[in-house]
Amino acid sequence: MIAELVLSEKSVKDVANEYSLRESLVRNWSKQKAPIDVEGNITSLEDILKIKKENARLKPVNTMCTILDYPRSTYYDKLKEKPKNKWEKENRKLQEDTLRIYNDSNKIYGAPKIHAKLKTQDYEDINLKRVQRHMKKLGIKSIVVKKYKPQSSKKIYDEGENLLNKDPITTNINEKWVADITYIHTLKHGWAYLASILDLHTQKIVGYSFSRTMDTSLIMKALDNAVTTQKPGRGLIIHLDKGSQYTSN
Repeated sequence: MIAELVLSEKSVKDVANEYSLRESLVRNWSKQKAPIDVEGNITSLEDILKIKKENARLKPVNTMCTILDYPRSTYYDKLKEKPKNKWEKENRKLQEDTLRIYNDSNKIYGAPKIHAKLKTQDYEDINLKRVQRHMKKLGIKSIVVKKYKPQSSKKIYDEGENLLNKDPITTNINEKWVADITYIHTLKHGWAYLASILDLHTQKIVGYSFSRTMDTSLIMKALDNAVTTQKPGRGLIIHLDKGSQYTSN
């Protein structure tokens, strides 16, 4: 009767106080009566122990293993295994669903959004702390890339004629190059920068430089790389933007 009260609605502490019993004793009784899922069949630890006792009475282990052609070592190993209870099964499924939602969001979702998704998928009563606890066990967290905010240059460069705009056509390599900087986010170092030089005639990169800092040296290394590999002659036109990296002395 004590175990049935715990399994129905009352807490272990309330039942122990009401009947003047130790909480550990009430908890052990309730565990013996608690439902256990064994390959789809619901039973209890008490019933399992009764079956084992009856099997031992009817047939010695050696005889049963011989009849069934079952290794005795495997039999005893199985006896030591604890049957998976209902909570273990639910927690395993919860972790699988949590990981699926996390991966579907490209690892962007944190606990609040995963919690909201789970509540729409047969987890109506789940709380946020439980989701956070399982995410910690899985070793996952929201990965958010901060948007890059370029620093505006105080100096505005308005000198120089746009030669490329007047005549963008090329007839040979190393006539007209264009340069630009690409911002690349890395997980290890954050923002990094790629300066590249493109030959308009071949539409191929002829020089480049990669750095974790965006300054004049980044541009100079890219130009030096292009000149070293291509060895252009006189009359080469290089089209740059008006960023401070290109216009500084």
